[in-house]
Amino acid sequence: MASDPITVVLEQTGDYAFHVRFEGLEAELHTDESPPLGRGEGPNPARLLLAAIANCLSASLVFALRKFHNTPGPLRATITAVPVRNAQRRVRIPQAQVVLELPGLNADYQHLERVLDTFEDFCTVTQSVRDGMDVEVTVRDAAGHVLHGQAQAGEAGA
Repeated sequence: MASDPITVVLEQTGDYAFHVRFEGLEAELHTDESPPLGRGEGPNPARLLLAAIANCLSASLVFALRKFHNTPGPLRATITAVPVRNAQRRVRIPQAQVVLELPGLNADYQHLERVLDTFEDFCTVTQSVRDGMDVEVTVRDAAGHVLHGQAQAGEAGA
């Protein structure tokens, strides 16, 4: 089953700041790199990645709980990661620790063992990060000429 594409548009508003629009949604976001590069006036990409992982895991857990007729109260998720430099001195996030807190006790939930065995499989973001993701990059100039990478078939500059 193919899904509709997800499109997110970023427009630079400052040195390292961007306005982020999510196609098809009213929601918008302002991002910025932390000092000394940016002014830290919004989440940076690393924080967005961690938020996406924790959000997806939380939603997947709620989905799995409800699938087994549970009605959980509000969950709480905390994700922590330490950026490190790799051998090439580039900053990477090699791992993250996520803690999901369910309200109530385990006895309050039906089929909890099965829920906990399966919920991570429903998390698109976490599984995509774990599996690795092919990211194709194209850089174009204002006239649509491809400066780096490959143009999509049928697009300007192809």
